[in-house]
Amino acid sequence: MKVYKEVNSYSDFDFWSGARDTVKYLSSEEIEEIFSMLDEIYPDGLEETEVNDFFWFEDETIAEWLGYSSFDEIMKRYEGD
Repeated sequence: MKVYKEVNSYSDFDFWSGARDTVKYLSSEEIEEIFSMLDEIYPDGLEETEVNDFFWFEDETIAEWLGYSSFDEIMKRYEGD
């Protein structure tokens, strides 16, 4: 059985496992930007697991989409906090 859920904002989405580790380094604006890009690429939507897996395993793609050379560059913003 598949269950689909409309998500209007990233705040409506429940990240888990490695995706949670990724989003802790992103601002709310950056997460919204990624959601917007995913919406453009996948106009028919994605399943929750697919969205979660994207944030978990595609951190370098996320960095590229946000204009960074690597996800490590994003993580360095939080060093020393």
